[in-house]
Amino acid sequence: MTDQPVFDHLLQRLAAQLGLLYPDHDGVELARSIVTRFWPKGREAVSSRQNREDALWDERNVVMITYGNSILEKDEKPLKTLHKFLKNHIGSTISAVHILPFFPYSSDDGFSVIDYLQVDDNLGDWDDIEAIASDYRLMGDLVINHGSSKSQWFQQFLSDKAPGKDYFYTADPASDLGDVVRPRSHPLLTPFRTAAGDRHVWSTFSPDQLDFDFTNPDVLLEFVSIIAEYIAHGVRIFRLDAVAFLWKKIGTPSINLDETHEIIRLLRTLMDHHEETLVIITETNIPNHENLTYFGNQNEAHIIYNFSLPPLLVHALLTGDSLYLKRLTRSNPPALNGCTYLNFTASHDGIGLRPTEGVLPQGEVDHMLAAMQRFGGRISMRRGPGGTEKPYEMNISFFEAMQGTVDGPDEFQIERFMAAMAVMLALEGIPAIYIHSLLATPNGYEEVNLTGQNRSINRRRLDYDALTAKLDDPQTVEAQVFAQVTALIDTRKAQKAFHPNAVQFTLTLPEGLFGIWRQSIDRKQSIFAVTNVTNSTKNLSLADINLISGDSWHDLVSGAVIEDIETDFPLAPYQTVWISNGAMV
Repeated sequence: MTDQPVFDHLLQRLAAQLGLLYPDHDGVELARSIVTRFWPKGREAVSSRQNREDALWDERNVVMITYGNSILEKDEKPLKTLHKFLKNHIGSTISAVHILPFFPYSSDDGFSVIDYLQVDDNLGDWDDIEAIASDYRLMGDLVINHGSSKSQWFQQFLSDKAPGKDYFYTADPASDLGDVVRPRSHPLLTPFRTAAGDRHVWSTFSPDQLDFDFTNPDVLLEFVSIIAEYIAHGVRIFRLDAVAFLWKKIGTPSINLDETHEIIRLLRTLMDHHEETLVIITETNIPNHENLTYFGNQNEAHIIYNFSLPPLLVHALLTGDSLYLKRLTRSNPPALNGCTYLNFTASHDGIGLRPTEGVLPQGEVDHMLAAMQRFGGRISMRRGPGGTEKPYEMNISFFEAMQGTVDGPDEFQIERFMAAMAVMLALEGIPAIYIHSLLATPNGYEEVNLTGQNRSINRRRLDYDALTAKLDDPQTVEAQVFAQVTALIDTRKAQKAFHPNAVQFTLTLPEGLFGIWRQSIDRKQSIFAVTNVTNSTKNLSLADINLISGDSWHDLVSGAVIEDIETDFPLAPYQTVWISNGAMV
């Protein structure tokens, strides 16, 4: 049973946070309502221990990102097929799986949720979700900024019936909305005729995705109940989708507002007092200095996406110049205890360009955009100040993005792709690999033609039997990439120097080489992770990375033993070495 002082302290803390958000409401009563919804079994379920930092993650943690229906088999629900693929082909290579929204939806491949408490029957049911959660740590999306126009809540809004009539954010089109930061180019407000008259609803992402009004505390209470339900079904990592846009305030940019941060802090308070080890990750695809604020003071997100990594990594491998990638790794502060980065090369969305703002000169961005289009990619736009349109993201399969350099395609596609994977896997943080990167899936032009959406290019659905046949044939590109990536992951997982919070230092190396030094928390293992980002052979001077004499050094990737620490080590085009004094695997 929870100690009374622990419960009282939690209640006081929640009341203080709620007082900042809802000063016109009784904070203590709201806090009691939240506790009742979050711990439906009663306050005895409140944990007296907060999440232990050493229990959150270690070097063995690797996430796979996938849709519930990325792999299909005839006459079988996709979630069962996904689970079969995980068991038969992935096994223990990954520790966690992020299943993108698996709820009934009306658009945006799941991110326009109709019913938050049901699994889309086309995918499976809660039993399927729980089965996957029993084998892997499950990350689920909390689509918290907006809901579907087809949802019961929005139908209540249209009918002016409780509770939904007060759940969506409306604004007068004559209001000053010029400073609002937009991720899309459609109008910000969508008009609807309701039983209460004509209303204009805030729609950050599309006219089918209507933004919730979190100035109404009942909306927060609804989402607390939803979180509790997800926990009951096995979700342990909560991805707060588009959370930067959560709180709106006329006359402001309506992004990254203090109230948004306070809601994240409140959710962190709840999760840190749960008996399960729960983790918050914020999906905030914004410039890096803004993204970093979502760590808070170790009291907001446990994990933030390293959104700057994909475009800067692509740029480095396209140009052979890692200057801007080095600036990122040098400028990202070490994550404090209980916090870390999620590193990735690609996801279900495109490769975002907002993180390059103020980082990559426009000329460099233009070269990258031209190369992606040459490799069959698409460019999505957003509306900037004054109604101008600006490139927002590059839509392309990551494997296809590695076709060549700014000079065009070449013969190093697999090597370049593996270089990107190796850099990502070595960085401070937890690596996450999108299923279509793991499987070297090509661009999906049929999907784009079918949906009319650029993002569909990297959201293909694969036949299980055909995929299995390709993975079983060592001559296929899919099998070669899958084998190389999984082998590299398994090597990474055995190295304590790759703990998500192990020390990282960016090396000063000659042009064309990118490298970092990682040291394990107990200081017993060092790894010098160096990648040739060019299409020509480069020499790595081992003297430049200052290997300690007396230690036994070897390359974890190739198995080569370093006999002379004063010599040069030639790196083939896009080759990576992980030079370590730790054990081989």
